[in-house]
Amino acid sequence: MIEGSCHCGAVRWTFDVTPDAATTCNCTVCRRYGVLWAYDLVGDHTVFSGTTRTYVRTSDTHYEPSVAFHFCPECGCVTHYRAYKAGPNGHIRTAVNLRMAEPETVAHLPIHHWEGLHSFTSLGQDGRRVTDLWF
Repeated sequence: MIEGSCHCGAVRWTFDVTPDAATTCNCTVCRRYGVLWAYDLVGDHTVFSGTTRTYVRTSDTHYEPSVAFHFCPECGCVTHYRAYKAGPNGHIRTAVNLRMAEPETVAHLPIHHWEGLHSFTSLGQDGRRVTDLWF
């Protein structure tokens, strides 16, 4: 299990599976937040506690809400996101920000690169791990 919290501790999450990788994205929001995502589906393996505020992003091609980024209203840390709509299978995607976890619990995870700025495609992995970004 991986646990994470914002800086002040008011918002917490637990993720009860080990992710295959930590995803970094270069979209207009993620690159500014500097987040590392681990993905889940709402109701599966992640539990959130604490009150958050949200920033709702609209897609670049439509003016419909696409993702709600959750952050602590006290210290401002981005803790997770939640898709605004269910996917074709009826599931709602969520992701925790692994930068809220203790470094030693996620340092071994490989980095998966996501091209979210232009093509919205996977760029795969290049051999680097979280430890290469943090230490």
